[in-house]
Amino acid sequence: MPTLNRRDVLKTLGLTAGAAALTSTAQANEIREITFPENPDYISLAQPITAIVLGAGNRGNVYGRYAVAYPGDVKMVGVAEPNEFRNERFAKTHGIESAHRFKTWEDVFKVPKFADAVIISTPDTLHYGPAIKALEMGYNILLEKPISPSMQECLDILAATKKSKSIIAVCHVLRYTAYFRKLKELCASGTLGEMISINHLEGIEHVHMAHSYVRGNWHESEKTNPIILAKSSHDLDIMRWIANTPAKTVSAYGNLKWFKLENAPEGSTERCVEGCKVERECPFSAIKVYYEQKKRIHVLDVPEDPALQGPAILERLKTSNYGRCVYRMNNDQPDHYTSIFQFGNGILATFGLEAFTAWEARKTRVMFSMGEIEGDNDLIKVTDFRTKEVTIWKASAQKEFNNSGHGGGDHGLMQNFVQAVAQNNRALLTSTIDASIESHVMGFMAEASRKSGKSMDIKLG
Repeated sequence: MPTLNRRDVLKTLGLTAGAAALTSTAQANEIREITFPENPDYISLAQPITAIVLGAGNRGNVYGRYAVAYPGDVKMVGVAEPNEFRNERFAKTHGIESAHRFKTWEDVFKVPKFADAVIISTPDTLHYGPAIKALEMGYNILLEKPISPSMQECLDILAATKKSKSIIAVCHVLRYTAYFRKLKELCASGTLGEMISINHLEGIEHVHMAHSYVRGNWHESEKTNPIILAKSSHDLDIMRWIANTPAKTVSAYGNLKWFKLENAPEGSTERCVEGCKVERECPFSAIKVYYEQKKRIHVLDVPEDPALQGPAILERLKTSNYGRCVYRMNNDQPDHYTSIFQFGNGILATFGLEAFTAWEARKTRVMFSMGEIEGDNDLIKVTDFRTKEVTIWKASAQKEFNNSGHGGGDHGLMQNFVQAVAQNNRALLTSTIDASIESHVMGFMAEASRKSGKSMDIKLG
């Protein structure tokens, strides 16, 4: 394992808050590089597997880009997407023939099976139908999280999978990053004694919160998913993975405190483009975020030509939710959320979901009887109480997956799924539906606890 120079690493990090926090209590004996492990089960394919994307929005295109980058692994041969702009864009990118372009997911299953797999990246409420139908027709499935907004539908999909020979993977992409793989490995090593507790924090980042959970697709929990599943099913899965034992009970607390009409500044308007008097000082200004900074504009379906984007963005801000005032949306998702999980073996885990952060990242601290592990999505610090030894691990470039999103996890997941399908081997999957169901039930029960004010038992079925 290569050893990095501490000074060079901290210089590279720019002495960020995360770096300072992880190195302030003790000098590291050494700084080691976290590398993406070679996949011992990987084989070169004689021909790529074929896949159909159901839902050509953001996530559908994430997996589509893997096919562009690795044409020897997978070829996209079909698309179902009611938005004509997105349908046309995806079909053009992947050279999909007109006969295999569909408006709805139902249309795909009206014709004989013509691919090895379907990638279900439809809205959350449209996961169950295509998943069940795909299993009936013998398709392998890559299913975007959350599995479903309904716990019963999640359990029904699990039951249908057990009766099927198909391979189904859930998109818990964090399991496929070099950082979280190393965190899991260190926690499971046993070198620090018994695991005592876990503290995990997800900072949504204030603009991301406004984009996705105030203005965006997930702003109404009853029509989509509660935020603890829509945003944090990844985090629940990681905590369950690290604890390596089922969760038994949960108590959760949280509410919507800030993004409400009563907090609208004087002089604000229904839309940011309607002469809002405080738009220039508002951190959530749609004009700043989308028009000036060009952030997250993929949701606006604007032309790829930068010269044409400005007018198109302004038009979308006049007509879509993305141009509305964040204090005047019919949103209900909590902007701060805390939950306490009791796992087996006496392990206690606290999870915080916070909208009002300047950063978008996850921070984890795991306490053991003989030491402590803490990480910030980039660095992992391991402290041994007995020897006083401190070792810092630094996440390096994840080879060709580094720019794929989620720290390389998006493309890491795709490679894993492709190999499982090509080799017809469910055992190759890291994020199986069996494991994913547990974290989903944790989320459903946390939301039930938050709403009822009572501690809830966590049981499958």
